[in-house]
Amino acid sequence: MRVLIGGGSGFVGRELTRLLKNKGHEVTIISRQPGLGKITWGELESGGLPPCEAAVNLSGENLMNPLRWWNEGYRKDLFSSRVDTTTILSQAIAGSPNPPHAWVLVTGVACYKPSLTAQYTEDSEWTPFDLLSRLVKEWESAGRLPENIAQNTRQVVIRPGVVLGRDGGAMKQMMTPFWLGLGGTLGSGRQPFPWIHVSDLAGIIAHALVPSPDTPSSAVPQVFNGVAPALNTNYEFTKELGRVLRRPTVFPVPGFVIDALMGSERAIVLTQGQKVEPKRTLESGFQYQYPDLSSALKEIVGS
Repeated sequence: MRVLIGGGSGFVGRELTRLLKNKGHEVTIISRQPGLGKITWGELESGGLPPCEAAVNLSGENLMNPLRWWNEGYRKDLFSSRVDTTTILSQAIAGSPNPPHAWVLVTGVACYKPSLTAQYTEDSEWTPFDLLSRLVKEWESAGRLPENIAQNTRQVVIRPGVVLGRDGGAMKQMMTPFWLGLGGTLGSGRQPFPWIHVSDLAGIIAHALVPSPDTPSSAVPQVFNGVAPALNTNYEFTKELGRVLRRPTVFPVPGFVIDALMGSERAIVLTQGQKVEPKRTLESGFQYQYPDLSSALKEIVGS
């Protein structure tokens, strides 16, 4: 199978590319820079979709980029890097004489309103309530294909939680303070912490590329929550990471400090959270490699 991946050189994209190539698939990456096995977004826009059986979009400016101050320019980049690339790719699919049989868009769980009690599945209804949920709404809307194209191209939306892995993502920024014994809970620590190991997220995407005989064609995308089946809090994550690293976790970071450092609209990802269940992901038959924090964190830290 020939797979086209937007954002294929990023943290999740590298893992997905490795997995697909190991399965014998051919991968082309859409990138800002040309190169071997790549096309640029400009080439996609002007030349149309290259021959492929599946397309995936993982593109997007890093929400937790510690080198960028939270301001209007950063907010615009968060939207444009996701919505604009998704629009380009979905329009290329719609305009192709031979559209792919699968189109997978990876967004996020920020569409679900943070709560200490509510539990969300893929069937949960939601409406935008803040900046990040509006982003998810625009992002997913940009990926919708016209009805006549959707009859032949299966649309899938995957909403991941915090992606954990040794080569990037949230863990890259957390490891140093935890190794130094300076780790601690964020805010109250009671907030839900929806997470997934990067290998499992790549696995869910690869699983979604394979057509299921009992899935009828639909103009409405199929949604899968890209989270581990374990429901954990930030406190549980903090204590488990400290246990695996054999380090103390006695330095909590107050919510107002995180708000000041990151901007309150962005800090909500760390100081609040959602209980998200992968109901449809499990029903699809996907088998997790790392269904619990202990197995995931042991793989990441190599213990």
